[in-house]
Amino acid sequence: MNVWRRLSGPRRTLALAGAGVLVAGGLVTIPVTAAQAATQCDIAYTTNDWQGGFTANITIKNLGDPVNGWTLGWTFPNSSQRVQQGWSAEFTQSGSQVTARSMSYNGTLATGASTTLGFNGAWSGSNPKPTSFTLNGVVCNGGTGNPTTPPPTTPPPTTPPPTTPPPTTPPPTTPPPTTPPPGTKVDNPYAGVRGYVNPEWKAKADAEPGGSRVSNNPTAVWLDRIAAINGTPNSSSNGAFGVREHLDEALRQGAGYIQFVIYNLPGRDCSALASNGELGPDELPRYKAEYIDPIAAIQSDSKYRNIRIINVIEIDSLPNLVTNTSGQAGGTVMCDTVKANGAYVNGVGYALAKLGAIGNVYNYIDAGHHGWLGWDSNFGPTADILKTAAVASGSTVNNVHGFITNTANYSALTEPYFKVTDNVNGQTVRQSKWVDWNFYVDELSFAQAFRTKLISVGFNSNIGMLIDTSRNGWGGANRPTGPGATTSVDTYVNGGRIDRRAHAGNWCNQAGAGLGERPQANPAPGIDAYVWVKPPGESDGSSSEIPNNEGKGFDRMCDPTYGGNARNGNNPTGALPNAPISGAWFSAQFRELMQNAYPAL
Repeated sequence: MNVWRRLSGPRRTLALAGAGVLVAGGLVTIPVTAAQAATQCDIAYTTNDWQGGFTANITIKNLGDPVNGWTLGWTFPNSSQRVQQGWSAEFTQSGSQVTARSMSYNGTLATGASTTLGFNGAWSGSNPKPTSFTLNGVVCNGGTGNPTTPPPTTPPPTTPPPTTPPPTTPPPTTPPPTTPPPGTKVDNPYAGVRGYVNPEWKAKADAEPGGSRVSNNPTAVWLDRIAAINGTPNSSSNGAFGVREHLDEALRQGAGYIQFVIYNLPGRDCSALASNGELGPDELPRYKAEYIDPIAAIQSDSKYRNIRIINVIEIDSLPNLVTNTSGQAGGTVMCDTVKANGAYVNGVGYALAKLGAIGNVYNYIDAGHHGWLGWDSNFGPTADILKTAAVASGSTVNNVHGFITNTANYSALTEPYFKVTDNVNGQTVRQSKWVDWNFYVDELSFAQAFRTKLISVGFNSNIGMLIDTSRNGWGGANRPTGPGATTSVDTYVNGGRIDRRAHAGNWCNQAGAGLGERPQANPAPGIDAYVWVKPPGESDGSSSEIPNNEGKGFDRMCDPTYGGNARNGNNPTGALPNAPISGAWFSAQFRELMQNAYPAL
């Protein structure tokens, strides 16, 4: 049934992680008391404290009428408390009074909806929690108990009063690292800190009409060739910044994490053309010495020890060894070669070992997507090959913090209007042409199930999953609002599915796609974050052949006039016209992604 597996996958180019809740400093929940007020809210304020500094995370839950634009206000109890660096809101402070105003992407709060913001701060003496918050000028109660318990007149301090006078020296301009100290891995590197905004991508997004609505989101930096390590100012698909320049800029921004894509294996993307790489299949020594080693040398610089460096390891590589070798539909000689010589397994293992040895580095291996690996014939064998790579070339599973799915792809996060267990007129939806006997119909269910499988084959039980949501929103006028007709399994699935592609095997510059969920931490069980690893607006591949010096070929799956192949059920490609080579800026696509964003901008 599943004659296609790989879906061609050259998704080449390419997360504002919502602040997660840290509980070391305690939790303050402030419910509303004015039952008749149009604006009602519940505030959860948590801190993670260290001597002289803290990270605060605030969750606003709207219990009243819908809000379109919000302003949160509070007063610090201690005059020394200061906001230094904030995220997910615009912070201002005058004396002890603090105001946080909504951003363009999180200002709308429906009744019952929540949003999270946070900041790094400084204090001396003690760091008590604020006792009262206002939302759009309406008090959200000044107590710290539950709604049925009156708050104390004077809330107790969260730390004992100092026995000696507070120091007279001002707080440091850069707060000390959060607990645990640098070099100690945290469970989720996205939680509680602000992500790095690539200024080169931001400048391109800001230049588009309405682009400033999304340009402050964190996106990954793709290291797709050796020259990208030091920067490629004359390249069509990467900017002048190299690894060190990005890390320096992350320090300047006060970012808590930065994301890099490690993407230059020998014989890269063996089943496709648009994202072929510079290294031949036998150049593993060069991959190690000229690519991984220099990246590791920069990332291990003690200057960057306080930044959580997240590496996404080799997109679309290891699953190819399961689905695109001899005996598989669409198997290629290149995939046979890199499987036989161990270039992929040993290259990934070496990258994991070298980068994983750095105390503040977190490695996430690419794990395809549900429309590629959802069948049992692919699901288990891929988990096994991922484990093989994780213990190759001197690595261990401890060098793997987690996995990422849907990288640079378009698979819907969830399908609200049909489930894989549904039946229509006595037929399972798995018999529909779209599902094609797959066991999964969306990325969230696949990522959660695949995590369980990965743990069963020997990965650590605390691994987390990432899902790339940069282009899987599928909003706009064509988004279904309910289930399809029950005439047949095909009308039921096709009428109700969010993913509007002609076939789940279509991967290049898809027409009708939209921005998906904004980057955020801890969005679902087992999921460390929704991320934007693929920067919206960067092409998947050229619509026609374009000569270049980056090793990127022309793949007919990027040609809107191509009628498809066995991998995509001989369906039209659904690709946008006039696209540049992979990684280059594609203005028309970026504008369409904003137009079809879901949640809408």
